[in-house]
Amino acid sequence: MRNIAELLNIKYPLIQGGMAHIATHKLASAVSNAGGLGLIASGANDAETIRAEIRKCRELTDKPFGVNIMLMSPHAKDIAQMVIEEKVHVVTTGAGNPGPFMEAWKKAGIIVIPVVPSVALARRVERNGADAVIVEGTEAGGHIGELTTMVLVPQVVDAVKIPVIAAGGIADRRGVLAAFALGAKGVQVGTVMLASEECPIHENYKRKIIEAGDTDTVVTGRTTGAPVRVLKNKMARIYLDMAAKGATFEELERLTIGSLKGAVFEGDVDNGSLMAGQIAGLVKEIRPVKKIIEDLFDDIENFKNSLQIL
Repeated sequence: MRNIAELLNIKYPLIQGGMAHIATHKLASAVSNAGGLGLIASGANDAETIRAEIRKCRELTDKPFGVNIMLMSPHAKDIAQMVIEEKVHVVTTGAGNPGPFMEAWKKAGIIVIPVVPSVALARRVERNGADAVIVEGTEAGGHIGELTTMVLVPQVVDAVKIPVIAAGGIADRRGVLAAFALGAKGVQVGTVMLASEECPIHENYKRKIIEAGDTDTVVTGRTTGAPVRVLKNKMARIYLDMAAKGATFEELERLTIGSLKGAVFEGDVDNGSLMAGQIAGLVKEIRPVKKIIEDLFDDIENFKNSLQIL
């Protein structure tokens, strides 16, 4: 089974997370230029907005990059066709099964890597022709499942024949080695990239990431069936209090509308949705993307050999 770097024709077996409003052409091109696979996140944007992002990315890098498509978006079908027209190298998907689009993508030569939260979905997308899967544990930031990375990765590895990419709770060489020990052939990282110089989020958001401790994230949305991991703040506390008192889906939605944009663009760290994984407590400085990736992988063989394993 091939290493993800070989599959994607990149230097390091690393994919940058497809974070809505954050994973723009600026971050994606920086990651690709540094030897990973950068992703442009479609989020809830329309196809023409993402087309423009793809073209801007091509102006900044000649390396492979991809697009992440949120399948629950009302624009998913249009974006699925647009990535074919734009000859995108890689597509990752989230929030659903990409089965209806797989045949057209594969015919166009696109490498398809769905994000999966369970063994069952991993098996299904493999049957549909996925080239690999990203297995994301509940430690991750943003929309999450229930199983941890350490629990889920080896079970998916045993269940499918395609390469598995581990995501959730990875921010240094220890996490990378742990992922490979579990059988993964690559990693996807998001939270650590929030603290990069090239990440387009507001400096207030970045500061909250590097100030975070081990218990500074919380999960909202469990009562609505759409759990999201964020940094603790005023908005998260109000949300959880309302949910505990039986607030309706509509009431909770009104509270969170525009909250991610508020955090990303305006730096509202009180009322914004500061999506971040539990590993934020390990992220202590803002670095260039290139430095982040080098710290994850360079000299990793010597690091592995230095470990005392019984």
